[in-house]
Amino acid sequence: MAGFAAALTACGSGSAEDAAPPRGPDSPVVVASYDFTENQILAEVYAEGIRRAGFPVTVQHGTGTREVVQPALQQGLFDVVVDYLGTAVRFVDPAVPPTGRAPEQLHADLAAALGERGVTVLAAAAAEDQNGFAVLTRVAEERGLTRLSDLADSAPGLVFGGPPECPQRPLCLPGLVEVYGLRFAEVRSMSSRAATVEALIAGEIDVGLLETTDGRLATAPLTLLADDRGLQPPENVVPLVRTAVLQARGEELRNALDTVSARLTTAQLVELNRAVEIRGLTVAEAAARWWAAG
Repeated sequence: MAGFAAALTACGSGSAEDAAPPRGPDSPVVVASYDFTENQILAEVYAEGIRRAGFPVTVQHGTGTREVVQPALQQGLFDVVVDYLGTAVRFVDPAVPPTGRAPEQLHADLAAALGERGVTVLAAAAAEDQNGFAVLTRVAEERGLTRLSDLADSAPGLVFGGPPECPQRPLCLPGLVEVYGLRFAEVRSMSSRAATVEALIAGEIDVGLLETTDGRLATAPLTLLADDRGLQPPENVVPLVRTAVLQARGEELRNALDTVSARLTTAQLVELNRAVEIRGLTVAEAAARWWAAG
């Protein structure tokens, strides 16, 4: 990871073409994932699609948050990143509010913004994963909590748990303040989604951020609160690819990735997460089962 950070720093502010390491026509397509399990699964799923199209592939897992991975993609350190539509739009163009807009509009905005940075936005999948906010089911039943707005009165006495970047993410804590007026007594940084679940069950936190496709929601005594004021935008899974790589590899690479997106559903994404988080498969094993089921 230190070597990657050094490489990213060395790239400076040059263009993607200037920053990209030299690669021959037979060099592997480099697929990178964010630092959470679901995205690592998706990286493996899409990487296998690329392999099946006849291209060599290298997968680099857990390379960092969006603040690290997105610039690295634009600078040519990676070739493919699987992202989420609304969050990606908010990241690349903070002036464009993604909430309340159709996926097609968000896709067009993302394509326009990243096209100028040497990145092509391919077709989005039907599969969608939004930020979700969970509480213990017992607490939800006792207090009549079904919606995020139900937390308005009790939030000042509650402890919130989420990823380290949550206080800076508009769709996380800042959004909860702006849209719902939720100001918690304490905010704790969680090292992983598994740690968030454990902290909720142990009573160390009262509200925790979990993805809506988290496989643990099927077995843990947790309830997702409805986003009744529409803070979260559409979050369809969408591959981002360096334009230079698409041009070099031809339509075969685009078709390979589009084929995966055309098949991937939200229910399948939940099952992929469940296979890793509950059944203990590796991300590569879960991806292989997805392909075998097709």
